[in-house]
Order: sequence, then structure tokens, then C-alpha cells
Amino acid sequence: MEKIHVVCIPYPLQSHISAMMKLAKILHFKGFHITFVNTEFNHQRLLNARGPDSVKGLPDFRFETIPDGLPPPSDPNASQDFLAISISIEKNGLEPFRNLIHRLNDTKYSNVPPVSCIVADCFMSFTLQAAKEFGIPEILFCPISFCAFACFLHFRDLIQRGLVPLKDESCFTNGYMENTPIDWIPGMKDVRFRDLPGFVRTTDPNDAVLHASMIEMGRTYDATALVFNTFDALEMEVLDAFKSQMSLPPVYAVGPLQLLLNQIPQRESVSLGSNLWKEDTKCLNWLDSKEPNSVVYVNFGSVTVMTTQQLLEFAWGLANCEHNFLWIIRPDLVVGESGMLPPEFIEDIKGRGLLTSWCPQEAVLNHPSIAGFLTHCGWNSTLESLCSGVPVICWPFIGDQQSNCRYSCHHWGVGMEIDGNVKRDEVERVVRELMEGEKGEKTRKRAMEWKKKAEEATTPGGSSYVNMEKMVIEMLASKIATNKD
Repeated sequence: MEKIHVVCIPYPLQSHISAMMKLAKILHFKGFHITFVNTEFNHQRLLNARGPDSVKGLPDFRFETIPDGLPPPSDPNASQDFLAISISIEKNGLEPFRNLIHRLNDTKYSNVPPVSCIVADCFMSFTLQAAKEFGIPEILFCPISFCAFACFLHFRDLIQRGLVPLKDESCFTNGYMENTPIDWIPGMKDVRFRDLPGFVRTTDPNDAVLHASMIEMGRTYDATALVFNTFDALEMEVLDAFKSQMSLPPVYAVGPLQLLLNQIPQRESVSLGSNLWKEDTKCLNWLDSKEPNSVVYVNFGSVTVMTTQQLLEFAWGLANCEHNFLWIIRPDLVVGESGMLPPEFIEDIKGRGLLTSWCPQEAVLNHPSIAGFLTHCGWNSTLESLCSGVPVICWPFIGDQQSNCRYSCHHWGVGMEIDGNVKRDEVERVVRELMEGEKGEKTRKRAMEWKKKAEEATTPGGSSYVNMEKMVIEMLASKIATNKD
């Protein structure tokens, strides 16, 4: 029997590509033929970062591209504007994706099995139209927390209840809206307006991202199944509530994917990577020189941007706390500027601070010298810190990060939050509390407990391990049903 051919298409942001790559590698190991689809822009970034061999693939794991519809950017290594890419890919993505499926299915030009299934990012749901046209099942992969997904599903309710759009900016800045309880989302408790995905903080009734999010979420009901990079124990209440109350397709919690992937021999697929920036592995040597549990790791992910003033506040807060730190500063981290730090700061942190532009994050978080993680609370980073037993200091920026922050600090007990305005005194205080204080000790203990639960979920017989097997059987069943038709 020929292999089942799965087309995997992530949303064109670093974190989404990384999560989809993990899932694709697992499916490849289980015997599926994989076509991994990046945008042309990100394909070129992958080449720039990892070299030409990085996209040669394997005989049964190939890379393809579609255009994103945007003009070429001035900086080929900077993250694209989130709003622009969201609007453009939704508007321009379907036709080239449809043409790609046609080409892959054409035996005159293609020597691969016909496409049997599409696994698309839940924010690339325009692909459902192509799946329908070709009569093949589509699984939507959600590389966000289920809690954040639950919030996204209820954006329309926020509008109907008159909470969104905000009447004016002061609704938020004066704290009135900020702490308004949102107590009507099934399975979610102790959530405030400020903990919802950041796209709801708008005064514009026609806000493009808000409406795009509602369209994407509305389409999830048309998928064959929904797959989440989370695990049952972590988000049990909200998962159970939605499975029992909502008419969603089957939901599979199969994470943390990195722990499932770690169980697979990586001989061939080690060449298959997803980092769009060149990784600095020398930072691991620097960590080797530090005492266990003595370093704060600082990384705000691939999309977060800040002002020069915010950069300086973080810098002097880290310097003044007098602990070792490893800080990842992307070239495009500071809005419109290069993110240069003053010479006196560089002098002050000699020997105890290391700055670099990108790194192998999982290897860093698993290093014995790492004691805490100052993070933007992206879902990949949140899961990776849990898998490593590392507590977090949260500074959420956009999207699902606000929800992840609330759950990390309030529900899972693994984090502390820094106020969005960022003052060096507060940065110093929170870092000291994490590294030296009683609360830091509690969060470290809780993080280790979650690490154990994540490992249990992904070992044979664990919830995520079993759910992954169920999902694979679903894909096989869909293939058999399609063949009968």
C-alpha cells in the first residue's frame, strides 16, 4: 500500500513553523509521506539561516512553497508585519495552495503519492476550501494553548456583550476594563478582560485582526479534527468543558510535541529544521562555565518588539539584579532601530551577562545552569519551559500571550508577571524574587511538578501518546474512506 501523503502548512511565523515541523517529523516517523509548505519568503530565510541542504529534505519529506502576496521586504531577515501577513495570506493564499495540490496530484509531473490529508495551522483555515474541493480530510493544528483557543472562539460574544470594541483608550488605561471578570467561557475561571488575547484591545469596530480571528475560528467547525500542542492534565477543565458543551470536531491534545519527538531516532530527520535565524550554539559553552541554577535566560521570541526605552529598562534591571543572564536580542527587536545598548551597560555586565541574536532554545532551557526564563509567553516558549522544569517571568506582548501569562502565573503556579510599562526597579525586584525569594522557590517546585506531568503524558500509555495514536488511526481511516469513494 502506498504511503499516505500529508501536506503540512504552518502559519508563516517562526513559532508556528517550529511547532508544525515537530508534528510533521512525528508523522513522518510513523510512515507518512510529508510535503511541508512554507511561504517563499520564509523558505528563503530558512536557506539563509541553515544553508541549502536544509531544504533538500528526504525522499519522503519534501519542501514546497507558496507566495504570501506581499512585496519583498527591505530587510530579508526581519519578521514580517503580523497584520500585513494575516490579511495577505488570507486574501491571496487559496489559489496558489490549490495549484500546489493539483501539481502534487498530477502523476505526469509528480512522483509522490496523491495527497490524502491536509494538516493546516488553525490560522491558515482558507485551506479548508481546497480540502473540500479535492474531497480530502483536513486536520487543523492549533499551536496555541487550548485556553487561548477558547478565548478566540468567544470573540463574537465579547462584541455581542458590548465589551468590544472599547469605547475609548481610557477604558483600558484607567483599569476599569482591565480587571472586568470574564466568567462565562466554559471551563475557564479567574480570567479578566486583560487576560484575553491582546487583539480585543481595540476601539475600532472594524479592526482587521479581530475580524480575521473570528473568521478563522468560525471555520474550525468544518475541520475533520482539531489537534493541540498541549496535554490533558495541563488544561483539563477547559478541555473537558468544550468537549462536552461545544459542537467542535474531535479534539486531540498531543503535546508537548518536543517530548514525543525526543523519543524518535533522529538519524535522517536531524537535517530538517525550522529556525529562520542562524543559531548561536556558543552560548551553550558559556552556560557550561556557570554554576547550576545561576542564570536567567531572557528571550522575547520572534515577533515581540519594544521601544529603546523598554530595552534600556530591561537592560539595567538585569544588570542591577547582579545575577548571571543570557539575553537573546534579535536584530529587529527594537522598533525602527538596531537595539544597541550603551557601553557602560556592556562594561557593567562583563563576565555575568551574555548577549546574542538567536539560540537553540530547548537546549538552553534544559541546561543545568538555567534557573529562570524571562519570556513573552508564546506557547512554544511556555511549553518548553514547563518541559524543562524552569519557572518563568512573564512579559506578554500580543495574541495568545496574555492568556498564557495568566495561566502560568495564576493557574499553574510557575510564573510571575512584569508590568507592561517596564521599569528597571521592577525588573530587578522580580528577577531577585525568582532567583532568591520564597515565591521563586515555589514556582521552581511547581515547574518541576509540571515537567513530570508532561513526561507522563508523552510516554507510552500517557494521554498525549494515546491521543497521537488515535489521530494517526483517524488519518488512516480517512484515507481508506476516501479510496472507497
